[in-house]
Amino acid sequence: MSDTLLDVENLWVRFPTRNGIFDAVRGISFSLGRERLGIVGESGSGKSMTGRALLKLIRKPGFVEADRMQMGETNLLTATEKDMRSIRGAHASMIMQDPKFSLNPVMTVEQQMVEALTTHERVSRREARARALEMLDAVAIREPERVLKLYPHEVSGGMGQRIMIAMMLIPDPEILIADEPTSALDVSVQLQVLEIMDKLVKDRGMGLIFISHDLNLVANFCDRVAVMYAGRIVEVCEAGKLGEARHPYTRGLLNAVPDLEHPRDRLEVLQRDPAWREAPSVSAR
Repeated sequence: MSDTLLDVENLWVRFPTRNGIFDAVRGISFSLGRERLGIVGESGSGKSMTGRALLKLIRKPGFVEADRMQMGETNLLTATEKDMRSIRGAHASMIMQDPKFSLNPVMTVEQQMVEALTTHERVSRREARARALEMLDAVAIREPERVLKLYPHEVSGGMGQRIMIAMMLIPDPEILIADEPTSALDVSVQLQVLEIMDKLVKDRGMGLIFISHDLNLVANFCDRVAVMYAGRIVEVCEAGKLGEARHPYTRGLLNAVPDLEHPRDRLEVLQRDPAWREAPSVSAR
């Protein structure tokens, strides 16, 4: 079995506007193995658009172009919508930013988790329910029997996020795309959710794309980091060596983060160079 789960070359995400074509993602290339790849950058840098493009979730009139988008044996560029429905969940799942908007408000947790499994596998409802209970237990939810009967508005943000993770993992995908999965959580719940994701990724040999704006979090959690600016990748480095990054944009982001061990009177303001926008994208393959 190949260790390269995803291979992307020259990916563009474009939106027609009254003033011409707006490029949200501009010619990026990267690959994903059985690893944790972090994608970081400011809001609007193209991180979430990249994740959505991989599952062809860009809404019209937006469109995706690429020289290559290969997921295992599947060419995503030629995959039909019917093909993509079987790929989403079974081969690759995406955890959206806010579970309150991602979970269906009129369906119980049980109904949604059972649907997530039976869409991709022929299993009885009894078996699907047993798998749902098992997965809720795996993401450290107490009293899973009770939680299955709840509606999304009846759970906290942290529990909602864990339910989303359980729902995305129940079909046992090879790739997990996590878009700001901890941004709405307090620190203690953040750590718990990260530990759960880390354990599941390691135990299942999955590939993880972790999208975040939190550089310190990504440096401690991921294996590799791709830094995006204005739709392009400006730097790629090992996560543990993010503090040694050389690109002035990455340095500016790092210097804008408070450091309790090295307090400063004032945090630096990121000074952007127009040349960064036109520089060619760095490959993360």
